[in-house]
Amino acid sequence: MKTLLVLRHAKSSWDDHRLKDHDRPLNPRGARDAPRMGQHLVDEDLVPTRILTSSAVRALSTAELAASELGEEVEIEVTRDLYLASPHTYVDVIEELAGDHDRVMVVGHNPGISALVTVLSGACEEMPTAALAAVELDIDDWSELGRAGEGSLLGFWRPKALGSRSGDG
Repeated sequence: MKTLLVLRHAKSSWDDHRLKDHDRPLNPRGARDAPRMGQHLVDEDLVPTRILTSSAVRALSTAELAASELGEEVEIEVTRDLYLASPHTYVDVIEELAGDHDRVMVVGHNPGISALVTVLSGACEEMPTAALAAVELDIDDWSELGRAGEGSLLGFWRPKALGSRSGDG
């Protein structure tokens, strides 16, 4: 059994219209929500051993801020392939994983990240910014992901539903 954690990047800033989409940073809410989701992974005993993230600034920042709360060093692999990727591309990238990682997190963008949750679990969850889904898959190796069949949605969390840790409710 493997568990895939699917995290949409946190809320990004549109303040500097000169920036390319790929280069947009997190806004203050995003910078607050990303570590909250990392802490939630700890609270739910869902700490990943590996994180794959889009190379977009907002996705990489989300991955790093979430990872900073995990209490242990987690390797973050950055790939441009996950920037605005389709569900098929997410599966292809995850299937390339080497090593014995039972729990992996991907950080990316909509609409692909929402579609990935649907493809892997059958659950039709729209992933708002910083939303997290956990999907359990009946596979022994990540190379089997594309042939896994439907997994089970273990949980789905939105930052707003977690309650306030710093007055942001």
